[in-house]
Amino acid sequence: MRTVFVSLSALLLAACASGPQSETNLTADTSPAAVPFDEASHLWLEEVEGADALAWVTAQNERTLAELQADPRYAGFEAEALEVLNSSERIPYGSVRDGYVYNFWQDEKNVRGLWRRTPLASYATETPVWETIVDFDKLSADEGANWVYKGANCLRPAPGGEWRCLVSLSDGGKDAVINREFNLATKQFVEGGFVTAEAKQGIAWAGPDTLLIATDWGEGTLTESGYPSIVKRWQRGTPVEEAVELFRGKETDVGVWPMTMKLEDGRVLQGAVQAETFFTQKYFWFPEGETEPVRWPLPLKATPNGIYKGQFLFTIEQDWTPEGQDAFKAGDLLSFDLAAFLETRTLPPVTLAFRPSETQAVNGVAIAKGAALLSISDNVVGKVLRIEPSVGGWTTSPVELPGTGQVGIAFADEDETAVFLNYEDFLTPSSLLTYDVGSGAVTPLKSLPAKFDATGLKVEQFFATSKDGTRVPYFIIHREDMTLDGTTPTLLYGYGGFQVSMTPGYSPVSGRLWLEEGGAYVLANIRGGGEFGPNWHQAGLKQNRQRIYDDFIAVGEDLIERKITSPEHLGIMGGSNGGLLMGVMLNQRPDLWNAVVVQVPLLDMLRYHLLLAGASWVDEYGSPEVPEERAFLETISPYQNFDAAKPYPTPFFVTSTKDDRVHPGHARKMAKRFEEAGLPFYYFENMDGGHAAAADQTARAKRSALEYTYLTRQLFPKAAAD
Repeated sequence: MRTVFVSLSALLLAACASGPQSETNLTADTSPAAVPFDEASHLWLEEVEGADALAWVTAQNERTLAELQADPRYAGFEAEALEVLNSSERIPYGSVRDGYVYNFWQDEKNVRGLWRRTPLASYATETPVWETIVDFDKLSADEGANWVYKGANCLRPAPGGEWRCLVSLSDGGKDAVINREFNLATKQFVEGGFVTAEAKQGIAWAGPDTLLIATDWGEGTLTESGYPSIVKRWQRGTPVEEAVELFRGKETDVGVWPMTMKLEDGRVLQGAVQAETFFTQKYFWFPEGETEPVRWPLPLKATPNGIYKGQFLFTIEQDWTPEGQDAFKAGDLLSFDLAAFLETRTLPPVTLAFRPSETQAVNGVAIAKGAALLSISDNVVGKVLRIEPSVGGWTTSPVELPGTGQVGIAFADEDETAVFLNYEDFLTPSSLLTYDVGSGAVTPLKSLPAKFDATGLKVEQFFATSKDGTRVPYFIIHREDMTLDGTTPTLLYGYGGFQVSMTPGYSPVSGRLWLEEGGAYVLANIRGGGEFGPNWHQAGLKQNRQRIYDDFIAVGEDLIERKITSPEHLGIMGGSNGGLLMGVMLNQRPDLWNAVVVQVPLLDMLRYHLLLAGASWVDEYGSPEVPEERAFLETISPYQNFDAAKPYPTPFFVTSTKDDRVHPGHARKMAKRFEEAGLPFYYFENMDGGHAAAADQTARAKRSALEYTYLTRQLFPKAAAD
């Protein structure tokens, strides 16, 4: 059994013909909408599968597809995207269990995908021999269902026992899933085993016959955000209705989830995490044989990282001074003696394990059998350190990597010695590395051939100066011989929220469909992200959010001032919270861009908290129910601030009917305002796909081809685009 911790950022989270004005207005327009309108007139578009809403969606899809798919570039773009997405030359990332690597694989034949495995020795070869565990295309056909695989939660058996897993299946890619118990030895779903009803839920194994489960228990058991508020213990062989309640949160919480923690002696601690807001959590332990939970002595903004050599590791996202102890800073990695806490149930002395510098941020800790690895970002470049406790405190030693790009810990487990690292950068394809716990050596295991022609391409990091003087970094990938005359078609990507870092990564699709075509690609590390730790994120919360938008505008202006591009050739793209960023940019600086791709966005910021999981994000954006916070939201909300008199570029809205995280009504209603004003726009709503707006490689290729066809038409010189 792996220790189960809850990552709240995973609830959100990593996955567009009018020209610009001749002069650049360097002041953002944050004024309210110029023309009032009846917002209630668009509420029918919030009926996700309402007949009228779907008829409107179908009409917009048909119009957009007819135009973009008729473009002479579209077919080639789709074929190129499909080729790289379905290519067998992909690294089959996976999890290790008792000498086998388990992997989920999709290609043109296995559209819904295969869950499969191969021995470690075979995995190390160029052509592993895979054994199919579940064929999800066959399962869907046999059951007449629209299953999308959402992962497996597996229980390590006692010696001689059989692995049991809870396989999560989603209808069309939604966050809501069912869980079905599966036997890895027989490769069959367990007859009479654990099965849950569809819901947004959390499950943790507490033993071979025991689950901790948080789900929709009926009326009054979900939070305002639509997540579970009650954790129960469910014993095998009993109906779920007889599960015993262990913990109950509040309706105003974001949610409550089960949590189990495997100790180094094999015992399992049962517990729960209560997320009162998106960024604050209380962790509880259920002592065996007792009825009252014990709260872990952590600050509200803290994240458990695991147990290593008796030390409980956790990071903090706030300054913290434990009573009678030293003061610690937001972003620190800390530890305390776990046995001492379990015995006394009070906070033992806390030790500083690692303190990041001003340019660093802790990404996370991975515990393997015999090693603890710390992943950090240093000036937006990934590094891995090995950490060890000692009498004098924690020591760190660097793990040697092949370059200065992005590195991630692809797999580590406290019961396995196998450790996989992944390395990539903007121009270097992914490579899978093995880390030897004993020697500390890093060895290449698998690497990909180049998926696009990077000849003559160059990566640079620049800094833009935001409105308040903050230096904001960004990366740009461009041709070495780029002429600084403002004519380079440039795509600027941003996110800016929820402490999610934007890091260098290799993208075959954008490489082929954009960089090979002569475009430049820019990744902005604006505030709101986690590139420089919690303070970089918290600088843009709630009423301070305009800083995030000022940062993004500053990057766009810096690109123009350097004569890399110009408003005529500058486009922007972002999804989810980044989709909100795109909507704000449409209103505040319509003159600065000539293309805006708005993916699965939040746009109605006065109703977002009433739609699906929206209530869980008020700690990030502020609440429309709080007067001073609403006053600020009124100045930025893209939907309310739409003004038909503004010189909008033609945007491209992309969403999904099956997105049960960010409501498709946001994109629908904003597009409807463009339609009613008689302004041009593109709109595509995938009927499947969830928050990713695509559930399989074919759908991903189609969406990418549509987006890059649009971008090429908008940003390249007309002769080149034609």
